[in-house]
Amino acid sequence: MGIEMAALRQFEDVKAWQHARELTGCIYATCRAGTLAKDFGLRDQLQRAAVSVMSNIAEGFGRRGDKQFAHFLDIAHGSAAEVQSLLYVALDAGHLTEETFRRLYVLADETAALVTGSNKYLRRN
Repeated sequence: MGIEMAALRQFEDVKAWQHARELTGCIYATCRAGTLAKDFGLRDQLQRAAVSVMSNIAEGFGRRGDKQFAHFLDIAHGSAAEVQSLLYVALDAGHLTEETFRRLYVLADETAALVTGSNKYLRRN
């Protein structure tokens, strides 16, 4: 991860949470525009999945135990995959351009990779 987990004082210090926050902001901005804004079910599910990534990282951090934190990171990773799957739905429904889809997909992938790195660190120690 590049930083000692013990040096983290609050969930906002977790790199994976910072990236998840960026992902969530981009998802919300995308959901406010175009036809996706009117596809209420898909829009809401996509936003909830993105929020779930950052929320589970924060909740796991707040549990103060490595085993519990790792469990919540597993959930966050699953939520990142859900975001990616929903992006395909939005693309296939014509709500996203290929460029927007790719940008958001890569951001979700990078977030998931940071979550995985954090999880591996916790499970090793």
